Amino acid sequence: MNKVRAQSGNAARPLGFRPLYSQVQEMLVERLIDGTWPPGLHLPSEQQLAAELGVSQGTVRKALDAMAADNLLVRRQGRGTFVSEPEDGRMLFQFFKLVSDDGRRNLPDSSVFAMKRRAADRDELDILALPAKARVWQIDRTRELDGRTVIIERIVLPAARFANLNQVDPIPNNVYALYSQRYGLTIARAEEKLKAVSATAADAKYLDCPPGTPLMEISRVGFGLDGTAVELRISRCLTDGFHYTVSLK
Repeated sequence: MNKVRAQSGNAARPLGFRPLYSQVQEMLVERLIDGTWPPGLHLPSEQQLAAELGVSQGTVRKALDAMAADNLLVRRQGRGTFVSEPEDGRMLFQFFKLVSDDGRRNLPDSSVFAMKRRAADRDELDILALPAKARVWQIDRTRELDGRTVIIERIVLPAARFANLNQVDPIPNNVYALYSQRYGLTIARAEEKLKAVSATAADAKYLDCPPGTPLMEISRVGFGLDGTAVELRISRCLTDGFHYTVSLK
């Protein structure tokens, strides 16, 4: 069985007895994690990668296709393959699922109204796999669609991984681009939980709705390329005029 030539310094090492394209995929993802392949990079050709790794061009193509399916890479007709950037529309819509009832898909604008550094609570320590007494950044913001505030959102980030976040002014609408460009952290996947809740007085103030109005709460944990939890996000959403959509296969 062929084995991929993975380089660690000058020494080659086998990656084990898994499908060959999976071995190649794992190696290439490592290049994203360690910054060898930064966002926006134009990748070498499949032929060049195949020669470098000592595998067939078809194996490289299968690995790249799998990474593109995960929105880690972007294939551009006639131009080649590029490392995805968080501002790529397809990547953003991967994580934003609110759609107008008429079918229009728009990305929201955001306004931060509070930010602070504090001790993580018990749930946050558990969800983000943080050590005892760890500190986190808390960002509170509203999000607008079609000129209307429809989401109130809290983002919680490990302070140790986001040094000097308070020096970023303003916090951009697209925080995933901030994570990538300033901290080298790419959100590769997310897990979400949805439930129905009632608007609190604080929710009602920002969403301009009566207290007790039905809201949809989306609790999302975002994971980096290395599989560690990077972000906890709680979004409370008005749904009159909007719905949550997801494709299953």
